[in-house]
Amino acid sequence: MDEDTTAGAFSLHPQLAADCLTVGALPLCLVLLMRDARYPWFILVPARPAVSEIYQLSDADRSQLMEESTLLSRCMVELFGPDKLNIAALGNVVPQLHLHHIGRYRSDPAWPGPVWGRLPALPYAPGAAEARVEAMRAALGERLQWPL
Repeated sequence: MDEDTTAGAFSLHPQLAADCLTVGALPLCLVLLMRDARYPWFILVPARPAVSEIYQLSDADRSQLMEESTLLSRCMVELFGPDKLNIAALGNVVPQLHLHHIGRYRSDPAWPGPVWGRLPALPYAPGAAEARVEAMRAALGERLQWPL
């Protein structure tokens, strides 16, 4: 993963580290899995220090973020077949720039509303989160760097 070292070192926000499992790294972003078994929920975190908004990325990084978001989105649709894919960059709680990619189903407990604040995270059954991580690693293939 390339890293801009001109503004200090990149580190993952502690809340993201606590809430997620690491899938691996694409050229710009860390790929994370949210620890909530209700939804296929992955997060892209650009590995750039002190960035909280998309517009703060360089033109090249902004373009790369869209490429990586598109790749992750395609993989999620192929793996999980959601009715809708929600992509959002909120940052109200975690200021570090990160893009949520959430597979939504008409049958999910928060449909049609947002997932935030509806229900507490549902822990994965033993081995299920690891299986989801491995499925995404396989789908992303050689573009993904793992282990880090």
